[in-house]
Formats: sequence, C-alpha cells, structure tokens
Amino acid sequence: MTVPKEIPEKWFPIVLPKQRKKQKGLDGGNSKKRRTEEERRVRANDREYNEKFQYASNCIMTSKYNIITFLPVNLFEQFQEVANTYFLFLLILQLIPQISSLSWFTTIVPLALVLSITAVKDATDDYFRHKSDNQVNNRQSQVLIRGSLQKEKWMNVRVGDIIKLENNQFVAADLLLLSSSEPHGLCYIETAELDGETNLKVRQSVSVTSALGDPNNLALFNGEVVCEPPNNKLDRFCGTLYWRERKYNLTNQNMLLRGCVLRNTETCYGLVIFAGPDTKLMQNSGRTKFKRTSIDRLMNTLVLWIFGFLVCMGVILAVGNAVWEREVGSLFQIYLPWDPPVDNFVFSAFLSFWSYVIILNTVVPISLYVSVEVIRLGHSYFINWDQKMFCSQCNTAAEARTTTLNEELGQVEYIFSDKTGTLTQNIMTFNKCSINGQTYGEVTEPLGPQPKKLDFAPFNRLADPNFSFYDETLLESVKVGDSHTHEFFRLLSLCHTVMSEEKSEGELVYKAQSPDEGALVTAARNFGFVFRSRTPGTITTTEMGRPVTYTLLAILDFNNIRKRMSVIVRNPEGRIRLYCKGADIVLLERLHPCNQKLMNVTSDHLHDYAADGLRTLALAYRDLSEDEWEAWSESHRCADKATDCREDRLAATYEQIEQDMMLLGATAIEDKLQEGVPETIAVLSLANIKIWVLTGDKQETAVNIGYSCKMLTDDMTEVFIISGHTVQSVRQELRRARERMIEHSRTRDGVKEERMEGWGEACYMGNGFKEGQGSDGIGGGGGAGGEKQLQCSPPPPPPSHLMDNIPGEFALVINGHSLAHALEADMEMEFVSTACTCKAVICCRVTPLQKAQVVELIKKHKKAVTLAIGDGANDVSMIKSAHIGVGISGQEGIQAVLASDYSFSQFRFLQRLLLVHGRWSYLRMCRFLCYFFYKNFAFTMVHFWFGFFCGFSAQTVYDQYFITLYNIVYTSLPVLAMGIFDQDVPDQRSLEYPKLYEPGQLNLLFNKKEFFICIAQGIYTSVVLFFVPYAIMCGATQSTGVPLADYQTFAVTTATALVIVVSVQIALDTGFWTVFNHVFVWGSLGSYFTIMLALHSQTLFRIFPNQFHFVGSAQSTLLQPVVWLTIALATAICIVPVLAIRFLKLDLKPQLSDTVRHTQLVLQKKRKPLGCSVGAAWRGTGSMSEGRLGARGGSRRSGYAFAHQEGFGELITSGKNMRLSSLALATFASRHSSSWIDTLRRKKHTHTPPSTSEEGSPAPSCVSGSVPTLSNSSSVLGGSQDTTIEEETGTTLAQDPQTVPASSSQTAPTLATHSEAEQPQDSPQTLSAGVLTSKSGRCHEGDSSGGWMFTLGTMQEALFGWRSIAARTGPSNSPGVACDAKETIHIE
Repeated sequence: MTVPKEIPEKWFPIVLPKQRKKQKGLDGGNSKKRRTEEERRVRANDREYNEKFQYASNCIMTSKYNIITFLPVNLFEQFQEVANTYFLFLLILQLIPQISSLSWFTTIVPLALVLSITAVKDATDDYFRHKSDNQVNNRQSQVLIRGSLQKEKWMNVRVGDIIKLENNQFVAADLLLLSSSEPHGLCYIETAELDGETNLKVRQSVSVTSALGDPNNLALFNGEVVCEPPNNKLDRFCGTLYWRERKYNLTNQNMLLRGCVLRNTETCYGLVIFAGPDTKLMQNSGRTKFKRTSIDRLMNTLVLWIFGFLVCMGVILAVGNAVWEREVGSLFQIYLPWDPPVDNFVFSAFLSFWSYVIILNTVVPISLYVSVEVIRLGHSYFINWDQKMFCSQCNTAAEARTTTLNEELGQVEYIFSDKTGTLTQNIMTFNKCSINGQTYGEVTEPLGPQPKKLDFAPFNRLADPNFSFYDETLLESVKVGDSHTHEFFRLLSLCHTVMSEEKSEGELVYKAQSPDEGALVTAARNFGFVFRSRTPGTITTTEMGRPVTYTLLAILDFNNIRKRMSVIVRNPEGRIRLYCKGADIVLLERLHPCNQKLMNVTSDHLHDYAADGLRTLALAYRDLSEDEWEAWSESHRCADKATDCREDRLAATYEQIEQDMMLLGATAIEDKLQEGVPETIAVLSLANIKIWVLTGDKQETAVNIGYSCKMLTDDMTEVFIISGHTVQSVRQELRRARERMIEHSRTRDGVKEERMEGWGEACYMGNGFKEGQGSDGIGGGGGAGGEKQLQCSPPPPPPSHLMDNIPGEFALVINGHSLAHALEADMEMEFVSTACTCKAVICCRVTPLQKAQVVELIKKHKKAVTLAIGDGANDVSMIKSAHIGVGISGQEGIQAVLASDYSFSQFRFLQRLLLVHGRWSYLRMCRFLCYFFYKNFAFTMVHFWFGFFCGFSAQTVYDQYFITLYNIVYTSLPVLAMGIFDQDVPDQRSLEYPKLYEPGQLNLLFNKKEFFICIAQGIYTSVVLFFVPYAIMCGATQSTGVPLADYQTFAVTTATALVIVVSVQIALDTGFWTVFNHVFVWGSLGSYFTIMLALHSQTLFRIFPNQFHFVGSAQSTLLQPVVWLTIALATAICIVPVLAIRFLKLDLKPQLSDTVRHTQLVLQKKRKPLGCSVGAAWRGTGSMSEGRLGARGGSRRSGYAFAHQEGFGELITSGKNMRLSSLALATFASRHSSSWIDTLRRKKHTHTPPSTSEEGSPAPSCVSGSVPTLSNSSSVLGGSQDTTIEEETGTTLAQDPQTVPASSSQTAPTLATHSEAEQPQDSPQTLSAGVLTSKSGRCHEGDSSGGWMFTLGTMQEALFGWRSIAARTGPSNSPGVACDAKETIHIE
C-alpha cells in the first residue's frame, strides 16, 4: 500500500486498517466507529458543519443498564449461570401435574429470591455508576456561543466548541489550546489522572492563535483542524490547522486532554477536538466487565456434571419402571390401573423419568445459591467492619464494593500495582547529605532519645516552617561559615529551574517542575541560601540574610541521556562559575583527578543512601576564566544556531565544559513510601505472590522505589533491564535474560559456591554488564555480531513449567517502548515466559491501556488470579481488567475507587485483605461447598435406593414437608454459620505464616477431586442410612409384638438418622466454634424434633386431614428402643470411618495449618506467649542489621532518580514563562532564536547517542582548604536594584507549596545499579538485558521498627526452615503521613 506523504508517520497505526486484536474491547467501545473514521475534521464555531460527521457528544456513560434495559439484560446475564437455567427448567417440569411429585412453589420461591438478591446488588452498583456519570456530565463549563460565554453542562459540549478554562479547573474534553493568559500562549497542566504524575507539564498554543485572548476575537475564529481519528495514545497527536489560507502543524504540545487540571494559569481557551467517549482518557478507560470467581466457573461445570448424573439415575429408574410395569405391574391392573394418559409401560417409564428428575433435583438445591450469596455478604461485612483496616488519619474504612469475589481474594498469584500514590505518598523530603566527606542527617539509635526537629525561625526569617531536618551539626556548620557547606547550599539555590512567587514580604511560594527540585531548593532556603526570584538573565538570592544577584549566563538543561543539569553564573564581583548536579555515575566521571580521595568517601555515602532507598544527586562546580567562557559561549552559539544535528552539537558543547569539576558532595531525598509498604511486599512475596509495578514514571525513579519497598533486593540473583527499541532487540534481550536464568540454575546445581562467587566477579566489568556484551548487537542491534544473532534466532521459549522451576530470584525492568513490542502477538510468549520466572517485574513509562494489556496477558497465558491496585484515573483500565480491582482512596480523586471491587486508604491493608479475609473466605467457601454437596447427596440418594423397593413408582422416602424443610430449616443455618464464621488459624497466625496462603493459589481445598470425594462420602452415607434401617426393621417388632416394618416408621427413622448424621458431621468439620455455631447446630437438631412432632400431631391432622398423612408416626416410632439403636448404629457406621481417616491424615501427612495449630496449643500449654523473646531479639538486632542481613554490600548501586523534564532551561532563558516588559523580552529574543517547544519536537524524532567526552579547559588548581566563594558581602547589589528585579519578575504560578515534616528514613538492602544508567534510556544503542549484580558485604547500623512480624524469624526457621525472611524484609520506621495532610510542594 502506498501511503500519501501528507499523512504523518504517527498516523500509520490508526489510518491503516492493520489493528491489533488485543486492543479491541479496551477502547471504550468505539472500535466500530474508528474503523470508518480515517481522519477528523473540526471547524471552530460551526456546529452545523461539525454535526454532519456525527461526532460523539461529551456525555460519558460507564454504567451497564438503564430503566428500560435493566430487567432483560440483567436476567440474561443471570441466566448465563448454568444453575439458574437448570432451576428454571425444573420449575417448568413441576408445572406439569402428571409428572410432578413436588409443589411448584418449592422451586419458584427460592429461585425468585436468588434472582432478586443478585438484581438488587447489580442495580445498586450501577446506580453508583450512574451517579458518578451524572456528577461528571453535569459539571459546568464556559462555552463560547454566538459571541458570548455561556455556562453549559459538560454533556452539552460539542466538537468544535471553544471553551474557557480557569485555574484549577478540570479539562472538559480533548482541546486544542488556542490562547492563554500566560505569555506566549503557555499554560501549565497536571496530568495525574492520565499518567499518575503530579509534576507539572507545559503546553503552548500555536503562535498564530496565541493573541486571540479576547472572546470577541475568538468568536470570529473559523479555523479548521484536520487530525488523526480518536485513539488511545496519550503522548501523541498529529494534525494541521488551516486558517487564513495558511496551515500550521499541531502536536501533543498543543493539546489539553480530558482529565488534566489547569494549574498556575488564570485562564485559557481551547477548541474541542475529541469529546466524550472519543477522548483519550475514555479510550484508555476500558469497559466494565462481569467478573466471576474461579469457584463460580467450577460450579457451572459441576452443575452440568451433576445434571448428567441426575439424567443417568433417571434413566436407570425409568428403565426399572418399564421392566417392573411390564413384568409385575400388569398383574395389578384390575385394582391399580394406570392413570388416564398412560396406556403402556413405555409411556409410564417416560413419565417416571421426569418424575425422578424432579425428586432427585435436590442434589443441587436452589438453597445452595441463596446460601452462597448470604455467606459472601457476610464476608463483605467482615471486611467493612475490620478495625485493623481502618485509617484513623483519613477516617476511611475498608469497603467491599462487591460481594461476588471474596473467595477469589484467597487465590491471588499476581498483583499489579501502580507506584505514585499507591506505594509512595509522592512527598519528597530532604533527608541526608554529604558535604566535603562529612555526612549529615543520620538518625540516632532507635532505642535512644529521638532528636527534635530543628527550629530555623531564629536563624532565618525566610525559612519554610514545614521543612523538617533533625541533624543540628549541619545547621551549626552553616552558622560558623564553613565554606564547603555554604558553597553546597549556594549550588542548590542557583542550579535549578524553579520559579518563585513572593505574595507578601517573606512569604515565598516555589513552583517546582519536579518535586525533587522543590525539596532541594527548600532545603537551601532553610539553611540560609534563599532563592528569591529570577529573570531570563539573573537569579536573585538571599545568602545568610544578604541579598545577592547573579548573572545567569547559561543553563545546560537536563535530559534523560545527560542525567545532569548545570548553570553558569557570574557573581557581582565578576567571577564565573559552573554549578552542576546530576547522577553520581555520570558526574563522578567528570571530576578533576585531585578529587579521588573525596570521591571515594562520597561514593561510600552515596552507596549507603541508595541502600536506604533514597534518591541521590552528586554536586560539583568548576571555575571558569573569561577566556574559557568566551570561547565556550561562542561554540555554544554556533551549536544553538545549527540547522542540522543541533542536539548533537549542543550535547558536545555541554560535554566540553562539564569536565574537570570539583566535587562538593551529594544529596539524598526520600520519596516517602506509604506506611508499611516494604513489610507488606515482603510478606506477600513469602505467600508466593508475584508483584508487578506498572508505572508511568521513568526507569530510574521506578527502580529506586523498587529497592525502597524491598521488591528489589541485594540478594537477588540478577535484575534484567529490557530497553530495546525494535521488536528484534526486545526479543533478543528477553531470550538473553532467559539464557542467563538457565545458566544460573545449572551453575547453582553443579558448581561450588566459592567458584560461583569468583565466576560472578569475573563476568562483570566496571559498567555492570557482562564482558563481550557491548552496545553493538544489543538494544538497537547495531553491529555485525548483533545482526548475525538476529538472523540465527534462538529456538522458541522453553515450556513455562520448566522456567517456573528455575531456582534463584530474578527481577525484570522493562521500559514502555519495549513493552509495546513485547505485547505484540508474536512476542507475547517471549515476554510471559521471561517475566513470570522473575519474582518482581517493573514496567516503566506505561500507558493506562498498556497496564490493562499486561494484566490481560497474564490472565490469558498463566490462568492465574490477578489483582490490580491503584489510586488514579490512569489505573482504572487495569483495575477493570484484573480479576480483582482494588482502589486506594488517595490524593488523585476517586475514579479508581469507583471502578474497584475493594477499596481502602493504605497499601499495607492489602496484606490483611488477602492473607486474612481472602484466605478465610476461600477456606470457608470451600468447606461450605464440600459439606453442602455431601449432605445433599446423602439426602437425595436415599430416594434412588428406595426406587428399587417401591416398584420405581417415583414415591419419596420422606414426607413432603421434610423434603421442603431439610435444606431450608434443618440443615441451612449450621452450614451458614460454618461458611461465615469458620477459621482454621487466627488472623495473627495467617499473617505470621504466609505459606498458609498457598493452598488457595493451588486450588487445593475445592476442586474436582475434592468434589468427587464429597459425593462419594454422601453416597456412602445414603447407602448406610437406607440399608441399615431397612435390614434391621424387616424383622423388628414393637414391644406389643406389632411389626415395625411400615413405610411411615421407616421414613421417620431414616429422616432422624440423616439429620443426626449430618449434624455430627458439621460439628466435626467446624474448626472455630462461636455462639452462633452452637446455637445453629444444636438448635437445628432440636427444631427438627419439635417440627416433626408438631407435623405428626393430632391437632394439625384434624385441621388439615388431606395434608398430614403421618399422624402419630413420630410419637410411636421414637418410643421404640430398636429405632434409637438403629439410628446410633447408622451414625457410627457413617462417622467412625471419617474420624479414622482424618486422624491418620493428621498424623501421617499434616498440613501447614495443622502444624501451626499444634504449635499454638503447645505454646499455650506452656503459658509462654509466642514471640515475646523473639520480638525482643528482633528489635534488639534491628539497629545493627537494618534489614540488610545477607546483603552483598560490596557492590555499588546508584540511587539517582530525578523526576525532571527536559526543556525548562530553555524556557527560562527565553523568558517565555515570565511577565517582562517588551524591552526586556527584546533583549533576550535575539539570544534564543529556537523555540523550546520545537526543540522537544525535534528530540522526539531524533534519537542519537550521547557525544563522547571532549577535552575541557585546564584543570583548576587543587588547593586544600576552603573553597573560594563566589560572592562576598562587599559586592551585594543595593536595594534599588533588587526592587527593580522584583518589579520585572512577574508571577506565573498560583498555589502555595506545603511541606510535610520528614520522618525517619526507611532503609532497605539494595542491589547496585551499575553504569547501565549511563546508557541513554531512549538511545538505540542502549544495552540489552542490563544485569545488576552484587556481592556479599557488611551490615550497617540503622533503625528498626521491630516486632512487626515478631514470630517469623526464629519460629519459622525452627519449624519449617524458612531462612529467607531476614533478607526479604526490611524494617521501616516511617510512620507515614496523615491522609488528609496537604500535599508537599505542589509540583507546580
């Protein structure tokens, strides 16, 4: 197919008919429309023109039903359940009088009850969806209609309308930004609901429309937009604006997507391009799915089997009826004639078949499904009432938003988690730092007195009162004037892209593009180096109370390849200095050789910070002479004006100047985890649950959090990095990772540990990758070797069962662009076989749709129960796709909660939800089902045996009232009590022994095997209950000599024995007795005798002589000793074998729960509380181990993770985001001819490797002692100049930053990320399957929360040999932050 040149390459996946099948169903239900819409044409202010195309309105609908469709659709869904269809069929049979032995109301009443309960539940769930939809659809928006702004509901907004947005408003639809109140048509947005990121992003209008800021001008705007059709790609948009006979290219930088929030921008105007279901947010939202548990699906299968078994029994009895009627019944036709419709034995057998189908249908009674719904409802209330899952800070309780998935919580194998807001609080705090070889911020011994928060107010009136720091020695170092400390904080106050707003004297509000920068600048502010304001060419600070203005000569902007940013400033004395901050693996290579000793010390500090899970940056500076600056400035100007390879040239000039720097120190910022996250992940890992993190953040940030929360640990065998940009490179990296896993397993089996250690050291170079694993052939696949490997592709992935059995702990980190290739149809198995072998998987830079696709992939290939947990709108599609969706009621709205099945406020509650409530629900449901099938087969099969003795006449053994009341009264409440209250071990033991969770994952407690065992026991019981009384009563007589062998006596004896046997059986099955169990079990037994005596009484017989035929039978039968002996014998024969088998099983092959119960009983007898001494030992050693037992500390892992975006440096120096006078803007316009937006656009299409290092200027002299300061008190600008700068600098941002007091740092054993981070993340030469390794090392002192799992360490090792817990779990003393606290540094 020939593609016209006018169609951009980005449109290819949309315009061309080639669509991936897997994306269908996750596109918001518009796949049919997309196939016909090849491009979209939108004309501004022309509804008539736009309505010709029948574009979707802005009304959204996430509900399933409406008033008209509810009844038919809901009934259709419910009758998809095989059991409901089965009972409807039985009801129809019972309406035929010729074959019905039971009344029709015995089936229709419980069936209607089940259908009604389910319908009410579904209607309630859908009501809340309608309520949420109405709330969104009825939001007000200002729409430009006929030249004036009018308030319209969102649902009435149409494609082509022009909308006015104000600060902090949600964007109503996907808009083309036309103009803004900010200079140059800029506006700032927060995209938390789209990608989970709370740092601000900048959008800019097309230059030709940026001046249309007035509604009168916009009313005359009639431009036409031609763009791509609706799609789910959040980071792409391609279109063209036609206006005034000219055309202008449109990109994603010109778009405001629905779900974004306008920040720090007073007003802006946008043209609606996509509305309602066509918006990218809704295209990524996925559709609401009907979720059923694996037990439900198994039940459908079993019901079909039981129905087949029922048909077989009916056929056997029908054949028996035919034979009997032919051979025997024909002899009695004179006084026992057939009923009128019956004229031969064949037709009699036919009617007998259907009669027996009705009689024997109680093998699957409708009460089973009523009981299941009641039990699930009870389990849901237990979750809602659990005080240990209640967050007092947020005043939020856990909520089970569905009642149909509780037992599935006990079978989860994969957890898919968001990062921001789910694992972390998205709060950055300045935690520690290293200055000139001295580390600050260390916390004292946990058992000693805790240090107090420093009070900066007496020292600095401009200090932020919300800033928290506890090490007084750093403040003292600043006060005494230590030159290194001053230079350290001077760098932090100058080297950044933060904007400042001073609302009143001393009231500073920082608008940081990333939370990291906000934390660093705030730290400098509190320690006396206050950033006050900036212009495109100056930075004004207050240093130790004295105002200083620096001339900003250049900003060397940050990007993911450079991993650093620098500024070049001139102080008032005229001295020029370059300040640089960045990743240690990048910056330490660019230091002057005289820094070697300081670099070694600082590297140790950086390693310790990274081991504590902190985000680190290294800081350095370099003095420049005038000649060096002039020469470099000229080369920089030439590179900036270059028309080809501009980015390469700029990177080369940056590399040239950032050499021979002097090291100042390092910073360590804590991205605060939610309380209890490391412990929760450690315990869930012990329960054999694999945790995958799917995040929109970049790789460094995600990996850093992975180490912080103990997903990644130092004792892991290897961590693989997948970052290829092509299908071939991704396939090669995945296969290489599998080869390494297999190689490790073979080495582990055949080589001694000493040789393994030496081999591991020899296989890795200083950059962290294997020898011979160069850039060619990896990642981009460049080089002949790589081409050869790609041509001779290795065999397909090995069977999954072989990969699952590979020993060792592995982790996988994969980027979004690599994941897009891995999710293709021919790559699915490659990805699944590699990823599922790993204990932890982190997917970075993924879109909401990719999250859902990953979940669907695991559901499809692993057939495992999945759980997705998130807190933002970008997690909704993942939550809907998983078997179980959990919403965190956090700071990103309630969209995730509304789409979820369960919700709570803290990630740590997931541990209790699964290991306690989930395990108990699964255990209770399985025991309930096993017992229910047993008791009903025991009850029903007696009819089958009786058929051989009643001429196959479809006569029932029991009277009809016993048949009706058996499942409703006599046996319903005891099994309900067991299904609701039963437990094998207490909740605390469930958390202490996570291995107890594994039977649910393996589906051991209720499966086809267990089902057959239950029905076999039921059939055995029915045989005993029929033939033992039959054999005894054949020759038995009453005390008066009257024979006992009559139908009514036999029926009473068998019914009584049945009720007693099943009551004793449930008493044996109940593992946890409550008052309810006692009342229901013994009360049901008592109610049987009471009701039976009443039904057989003379009183009811006199009132209803045609209804009660067993008058006096109970009284006469139960007075006979032989009857009670018969009942006792039948009970013993039924129960004794069960007891014997259970005792043997407990003695010969005990389960883990049996061992735990036995241990608990032994300890209770000894009256020694379990875990007291163990807990004390744990708390005592925690300060020494810091959770790093077995950590191989000899390796080095960078803690670098900087959530900054490229482009802000050029934005600042261009002055486009500042309100300056036209004269000031003109001064800087000539210096920056290229738009920063254009720069970003070009970078997207050009992927080039970083330039090699070039020789920089001569190294400065390395003189020991103090660092020469760049400013002094004699060269401070006067008040008038400072005032002028304040007047020139405007305000672009509006909200106050708030900080939360820092808590004690969390520490974690960490695995060293080597120089893999040096490789460009988006470069085609990125190394494949980057391997992160580590060696054995030392333990560090640190803090320990102590006692959170006080019995695990010693008891598990003593009982079961679980030795990995010390390395898997790390103590954490981060108390978390109140959920209703304000956000830290609004990342505006």
